[in-house]
Amino acid sequence: MAHTDSRTMRRVLRREIAGTIGLLTDEHDFRAMRCYRSFTFDDHATYLKQVEALLRTRTLQGSHTTVALFDPDNPSSRTRFTAQLAVTGPTLPYEGQPLADLLAALVDEGVRQATWEYATTLLARLGACTSCGEDLGRTAFARASDLLVRILATAPPGDRHLVCSVTGPPETLIAALHAADTGGTLKLDETEALEFTTVLALGLATESPGGLVIRASAPDRPDRVYGWRLRAYGLDPLTAGEVFDAYCTDVESGDLISPESNVDYCEPPDLGEEKSARGHNH
Repeated sequence: MAHTDSRTMRRVLRREIAGTIGLLTDEHDFRAMRCYRSFTFDDHATYLKQVEALLRTRTLQGSHTTVALFDPDNPSSRTRFTAQLAVTGPTLPYEGQPLADLLAALVDEGVRQATWEYATTLLARLGACTSCGEDLGRTAFARASDLLVRILATAPPGDRHLVCSVTGPPETLIAALHAADTGGTLKLDETEALEFTTVLALGLATESPGGLVIRASAPDRPDRVYGWRLRAYGLDPLTAGEVFDAYCTDVESGDLISPESNVDYCEPPDLGEEKSARGHNH
């Protein structure tokens, strides 16, 4: 009987899949879905097990499935909403990973997209400079792009992981960027680069408190960690001591954390900027 119920549940799920499945990631969304008579699941854990089983079956059959965050409160039909998610919402391909890992990555992807959309909206609202007429958001984005190129170009060889944080109401925005060193050529994810540049641009344009740190990793040598403090239209280098304190202090308690082994906390290299560029500010 239980085996028959499982097959029935999977048939119900198959109706929801057209290459993309909208996934109910938490209990709140699951309870909201139970108001639909065609949604036959009573338990969120059982639902997740059946979804994972279905995804694995489709993979074994050679089918490609994209997983999206699903909002049951959307007024459109489930099928139409899921199809729209495949184009506009956060999605990830299912590649056989455990569903728990997929859920965490999907939520992270949703946060990334929301951060980028929020930062983009704030940049667009800045309007034009009252003195020169330039679009402040566009100018800040161009400035952030130039700084990112300089940061990557002056970094030591190896993979580079960058994090930019901008503090402001209602909360801190954080963007990360990974640049893989493939034989001397850097490989970037274009979406990550766009999100990172947008958040950096917002910090520069609004003069919000923030910072940017980079970690360069290469085989057979210590990782190098350094960074900058965001300031109006530019970056101020952090000292090696400031970088060490940032990495070796618990944010919540303020307690010291043991430094990582095989890591050099150091001052950043010269970005090679002209003083006129660093001093330009609207």
